[in-house]
Amino acid sequence: MRQTTDGGMPPDATMFRSDMFSSLRIRDFKLLWISNLAASFAMQMQMIARGWLIYDMTGSPLDLTWVMLAFMLPSLVFSLAGGVIADRMRKKPIMVASQLLNTVATVLLATIIYNGDVTFAHFIYFGLFNGTVLSFSMPARSAVIPEIVGQDSVVNAMALQSATFNLARILGPVAAGGLMAYLAGGNTSSTLGVGIVFYLIALLYIVSVVATSLLRYTGKPSRTEPAGMIDDVLEGFRYMRHERVILGLLIMGFLPMTFGFTAMFLLPVFNADVIGGGPDDLSFLVAAMGVGALAGSLALARLGDIGSKGRVLFVTSYLWAAFLVMFAISQTLWLAMLFGLFTGLFGSVMGSLNMSVVQLAIRPEIRGRVMAIMWMAHGLMPVGIIPISWLAEVVSIDIALLVSAFLLAATMALLGFVYPELKTIDRGHGAEDSVPDTQVPGASTQEAR
Repeated sequence: MRQTTDGGMPPDATMFRSDMFSSLRIRDFKLLWISNLAASFAMQMQMIARGWLIYDMTGSPLDLTWVMLAFMLPSLVFSLAGGVIADRMRKKPIMVASQLLNTVATVLLATIIYNGDVTFAHFIYFGLFNGTVLSFSMPARSAVIPEIVGQDSVVNAMALQSATFNLARILGPVAAGGLMAYLAGGNTSSTLGVGIVFYLIALLYIVSVVATSLLRYTGKPSRTEPAGMIDDVLEGFRYMRHERVILGLLIMGFLPMTFGFTAMFLLPVFNADVIGGGPDDLSFLVAAMGVGALAGSLALARLGDIGSKGRVLFVTSYLWAAFLVMFAISQTLWLAMLFGLFTGLFGSVMGSLNMSVVQLAIRPEIRGRVMAIMWMAHGLMPVGIIPISWLAEVVSIDIALLVSAFLLAATMALLGFVYPELKTIDRGHGAEDSVPDTQVPGASTQEAR
């Protein structure tokens, strides 16, 4: 059995592989799960509160994109440095410090909103700050799961991590929308309700900080050889260039998913322009997608280390695109919720499985930098959403979503043509796949089997 980076053994990881919640029997993973659950609730509530307030202030779908761009842009600049730090420093202090900074920033923004002094520029400034903090912490946070649970439980653990996010997508928006509607007393332009919601978001971040602080895991450096930061960064890019499967999975996790998740990002526009709903209706739409995504995550957690992962990735992506089409042409809240549920389900399975295969395939000593490159690619997502947002503004939101669905399916088909080896991925460990070991540099032959 493999050892963790801290030198400890994760015996629980292989004892209960067929159990849907097996990874939660590992103490440190349970704490990490609680930390991520609290942070996910905070992020989902913040997305609804921020999106509603910005669209109410400006009435522009593009302004929603600019705020997201401000949040994601720092990852293009700082993620690589964060990846080098994750491979060379203990990961737990990085995670705790970043969560504390995020909590302080949220309290400050909550105070500005509560006092009625908020402007559109505030969301840009705080987005840049939070995005910078996140770009230093995410490579470390993404790299810890295989080190805590072991290779055999990676798929289960990643699916359960996805389930925390999706559970938050169900309940977080409902809580945020309901609180805003109740506290505003019918005045949807009031900043008082949004300000109180942001204070609650800060409280959830504090819970996340405490849970992370209780980890016994410290995340010893996985790379100790003397080298400069530039050399470390270049090594990460060389690794990605030489490993076709890893590169293909990276592109898959960025380009098609950018178009697939456009619907979630532009839900405030769809809710206002097509459904004609208020904040409570918006919360129901987000929650419906979250129910589907949660079901997808739990199904993947139950299946565990399934075979034919490559084929599953492509099939679920095409189903995702098909249900996105049906969501786009929905004209009522209930139809939109129904098709949104299946949109969330297939998007969740594809996203969780893609990340699981990447975690299984990469070498531990370079995991932080590869996660940094993936996070950097995610920083480009708003760039891909800008033209879709422009279509929503100058044509209509339903046409914009139809274009997104087409681009999701088309980019996946193109990936299958350029990287045919992606379709042949079986377990994702490398040795047992039909792809040569030199292309999937994951576990050794013994570990893979």
